[in-house]
Amino acid sequence: MSWLRLLARRECFRLSPAAVTHPIPPDITVCSECELQTLVVSIHFQELSFVKQFSLFSLGCRREGEPPLINGWIPYIGKALEFGQDANRFLDKHKRKFGDIFTVQMAGKYMTFVMDPLLFPNIIKHGRQLDFHEFSNKVAPMTFGYPPTNSGKFPHMQEQISRSFQLLQGDNLTVLTESMMGNLMLLLRQDYLGEGAGREGCWRKSRMYEFCNSLMFEATFLTMYGRPVTAPRHSGTSDLREDFARFDSMFPLLIAQIPIGLLRRTKTIRQKLINYFLPHRMSCWSHTSQFIKRRSEVLEQYDTLRDTDKAAHHFAILWASVGNTIPACFWSMYYLVSHPEALEVVRQEIHDVLKLSEVEFSSDRDVTLSREQLDKLLFLESAINESLRLSSASMNIRVVQEDFSLRLNAERSVAVRKGDIIALYPQSMHMDPEIYEEPQTFRLDRYIQDGREKTDFFKDGQKLKYYLMPFGSGSSMCPGRYFAINEIKQFLCMMLLYFDLQLEAGQSRATLDSSRAGLGILLPAQDVSFRYRLRAV
Repeated sequence: MSWLRLLARRECFRLSPAAVTHPIPPDITVCSECELQTLVVSIHFQELSFVKQFSLFSLGCRREGEPPLINGWIPYIGKALEFGQDANRFLDKHKRKFGDIFTVQMAGKYMTFVMDPLLFPNIIKHGRQLDFHEFSNKVAPMTFGYPPTNSGKFPHMQEQISRSFQLLQGDNLTVLTESMMGNLMLLLRQDYLGEGAGREGCWRKSRMYEFCNSLMFEATFLTMYGRPVTAPRHSGTSDLREDFARFDSMFPLLIAQIPIGLLRRTKTIRQKLINYFLPHRMSCWSHTSQFIKRRSEVLEQYDTLRDTDKAAHHFAILWASVGNTIPACFWSMYYLVSHPEALEVVRQEIHDVLKLSEVEFSSDRDVTLSREQLDKLLFLESAINESLRLSSASMNIRVVQEDFSLRLNAERSVAVRKGDIIALYPQSMHMDPEIYEEPQTFRLDRYIQDGREKTDFFKDGQKLKYYLMPFGSGSSMCPGRYFAINEIKQFLCMMLLYFDLQLEAGQSRATLDSSRAGLGILLPAQDVSFRYRLRAV
């Protein structure tokens, strides 16, 4: 069997519907064999064009001062497949062999991994010589289907779009938080607390990821994009969510810069999703967030942008809004429900915060938690941070802008080449037993010390500046992280206030699906069953 056929079979297994935890109907094939065979043949032809480059970067041609290079046995592909199987184990193995800094050849790229978190600040501060935007400006347009914003056709667009993210912070965050609370309450009342929800004391069963996905996808969509003028909810949201799940399952290939033309079904689905945000449709929506309104105003300034290009920008924001938040909600809920004592501590904390505002919770009344009240939920925030530590596998990437000697600390530097990638992989830090005692264990109070948020974590006796990095770092840090945390808090508050929650007995514990390593919060390898009932309050 040729290595191409082997790769095709391997990828078909890894991306099969059974491995995808989104609620996809069983008769839907996420990635057809035809698509993957075409993809693999394309990789073969790309391989031929990289043979010369591959030979130039062999171990024997390393320059003085460069980190050791790890090549794979497949030209161009390199170590990409092994990395994709279990990135954290792969990096830990090579760290023990080569030390804290080494270069890996993967999918035609040369990625230098810096594994010592004490060195992270020196990497992050190199804004001129190590640039994040070169990577994002190339990959995001290819993935979501809009023209690059840094081209001469759209002067000052990139700067205006960057400034629009300020509308996710400060006073605007308060407005978004209030809107999200109202939308969560609307959906809970109509779908889970209404007449069809059953009597108090009656258990209902569901799949946890599916539950989180259904509720948070629609609530976030309503908060960001608004609702129809004549109705409180959009029709066809479930179809939109399923199309989004199909697209999202192929996201790792798109980020790897596989041309979407080779993934014909994915291209069709992407266009369908983009069409949902065409200007003539969005103009009929009300209660749209100021963030989306401002982005629409910026896009309307450029006559050379087609309507489908504008829609693609809005589709990209949808992915950014829910692509990581939904799995983060799942893991936060899962760890609390699987640790009943921790759940009760958080539930009592929520009631205590409400009582401070002289609010006595009752399940027959809508609850409102302000941004200030959410900020007081210390144990809840620690639970969320601990869940993010255990489930996040983001990769912080910088592209080298010129050949230079990268200063790591006062005694050490390494030579790097223009075009190479410097990568930080925080999951290795999150799982370091020297930094986090029993790192595989969920601890509710891991980020609490003396009644305050704990920020003192150490490596080799030195305090870490960066110890929890689910949202990136420096210029690549997620601008919507405050809204995301508030969303997760609101979701968990609703669940704990209104419902008793239990995992179904006789099932294995949830495990991580490592196929999205490097892209953010990992999904569960398979969904878990749980049950819930209205609390007698």
